[in-house]
Amino acid sequence: MSINHLGLCVALALALPTAAVAEKKPLSAIDWLSQSVKTPMPKGSVAPRTPAEPVSTAVKNGTQANLPPVANEPKVTTDALPDQVATTVLGGTSLDAVGLLPPQVTGFPHDLWGIGHSAEIAADIAEAGQGDVPALQSLLMTLLLAEADAPADSAGSGDLLIARIDKLLTMGALDQAQALITAAGATSSPELFRRSFDVALLTGEEDNACEVLKSAPGLAPTLTTRVFCLARAGDWNAAALTLRTAQALVNISAEDDALLSRFLDPEQFDGEPMPPAPKPITPLVWRIYDALGEPLPTATLPPAFAHADLSDHAGWKSQIEAAERLSRAGAITPNVLLGLYTDRAPAASGGVWDRADAFQRFDAALTKADVAAVEQRLPLAYARMKDIEVEVPFATLFAGPLAKLRLSGDAARISYELGLLSPEYERLAKSSAAGTDARSLFLAGLAAGSVKGLIAPDSMARAIAPAFTDPQLPADIAELITQKRVGEAMLQAVIRIESGLRGELVKVTEGLSVLRKLGLEDIARRTALQLMLLERRG
Repeated sequence: MSINHLGLCVALALALPTAAVAEKKPLSAIDWLSQSVKTPMPKGSVAPRTPAEPVSTAVKNGTQANLPPVANEPKVTTDALPDQVATTVLGGTSLDAVGLLPPQVTGFPHDLWGIGHSAEIAADIAEAGQGDVPALQSLLMTLLLAEADAPADSAGSGDLLIARIDKLLTMGALDQAQALITAAGATSSPELFRRSFDVALLTGEEDNACEVLKSAPGLAPTLTTRVFCLARAGDWNAAALTLRTAQALVNISAEDDALLSRFLDPEQFDGEPMPPAPKPITPLVWRIYDALGEPLPTATLPPAFAHADLSDHAGWKSQIEAAERLSRAGAITPNVLLGLYTDRAPAASGGVWDRADAFQRFDAALTKADVAAVEQRLPLAYARMKDIEVEVPFATLFAGPLAKLRLSGDAARISYELGLLSPEYERLAKSSAAGTDARSLFLAGLAAGSVKGLIAPDSMARAIAPAFTDPQLPADIAELITQKRVGEAMLQAVIRIESGLRGELVKVTEGLSVLRKLGLEDIARRTALQLMLLERRG
């Protein structure tokens, strides 16, 4: 290592905050983000005043003179703006307006958020998406990716953009989150970069992320990130020096010290047990454990971590389980699941192997258009897919080809229901396999958008029916629409339907009515069909 290089590393390490001053963590809707970069103090903020520092100061004869505090002195402001004034840059594009899907694609208005408040919209975004109803997940994903005017109070802060990205990360939609971050500029703020860095860690692109960080002087890496990136670049000496300097300055927690020391020199700890994983586990911590040959299981971690098991480095069983989990969340396309299920012959029996075997046998029979074999194998394959709640991806893959076969018995019923769960529900609902009982007739009516005169066969159907016969807007949502807060009305529809699944079925009526009143007819019908056909209650 050159003297200049050595000096630079020491200077970087010395620049780290001392242990006595805790680094302020950025606010986030999710608690497992890595502290990869430091967040600067907000513009216009000042360092905390020490007790010995006087409250008031004045300038006298060109120097600053200390004055005693003044009794009942009015609060001093740092600018001439009144409180709670929204500002924006003239001619500039607010970060909160960034999106991937323009209005001509989504069908949403340009002023999707109207005069809404960013904090209230962000709260609705955080609450929505709790019910695992695929049609509602699809609507939520579209809202998160929509390009629209920023809310009136945005002031270019990017707070709503961060809320949208955090929701995508929470759902496990890493590709979509990264695309949104890229559109906004990954290095334009520390908060955007730390999310981009975590996506890279979970998708095996950490070396590229470290290179981006290296070329972005406006971003200051934290100690753990600096050591990690130096080591990934092969500069182990600089990484070790940075860590030793932090140790000498007592500028590192015991947990980080133990983990980074083992990361840089694993042989020194040969035979010793790994330190317990911290809580919460961040993508950076997960990647370091993985580099040490001690990968932490992702099954109990947030869905975003499942992406780490999609890589070729993971075993086939782990890949399938990760794809099942992400398919259930609507974060990946059904073809990913298809490719993994059919990748090779199952190695054993039970659990994931039984699902792969049933899937493969059914797929082979359908490919050959062997009606007898399809009738035999479809019921078991569908039962296995229901076990892990991926019926809609299964329907998306196979409903169309199945509709071309003249099936009978249980297979015909399943094929018809898969058609109702597929994107082609309206066309496939007219199949000759449709039943004539009250439930079948009600389902066919939902697919056509009219259940007038039909008997509702159960409590869920009774909650759905009014939304398709006489939809009424709740007063509070009608007020949102009057204020052009259409996006919030959509979010409230999602929230209410999901709340209804937990017991208060009148909320299902309200939510579906809102969707239909907003012109989201396709989403309303698909949601209603899924509420009837899928077991997603409470």
